[in-house]
Amino acid sequence: MNIRSRKLLIVAALAVAVTAVIAQRERRDVPIAPPLASNRPRLVDVGADKCVPCKMMVPVLADLRRDYAGALDVVFIDVWKNPDAGTPYNVDIIPTQIFFDATGREIFRHVGFFGKDDILAAWKQLGVELKPTVVVPTL
Repeated sequence: MNIRSRKLLIVAALAVAVTAVIAQRERRDVPIAPPLASNRPRLVDVGADKCVPCKMMVPVLADLRRDYAGALDVVFIDVWKNPDAGTPYNVDIIPTQIFFDATGREIFRHVGFFGKDDILAAWKQLGVELKPTVVVPTL
């Protein structure tokens, strides 16, 4: 491959990347997750129960469900078991975590494993203050 062909290939790759970024921004302007009756922010994890980083998300999602019950809705969608369920989310790589405000508008997206502290920091940076559920121990 000569230098001119390489330059054309690089320009084409950049054009595709820019188009993808623009499309991503446009998608965020459209609510793709209808608001729940709860009117709470929602974290949707699109993944599969067989991929390694997706498996690593399982305890993180469980902790968030438990610790922020009533303040945050946490949803897992297995796109290997149900490919059609992931279609509206336009996910190319799993796991992908999609953050929605209480109206159902996408406000942030992350690809790959995302730890609990990082997720909570992202919510805070997005202006959503989550209060953990107070659990009273029984004697």
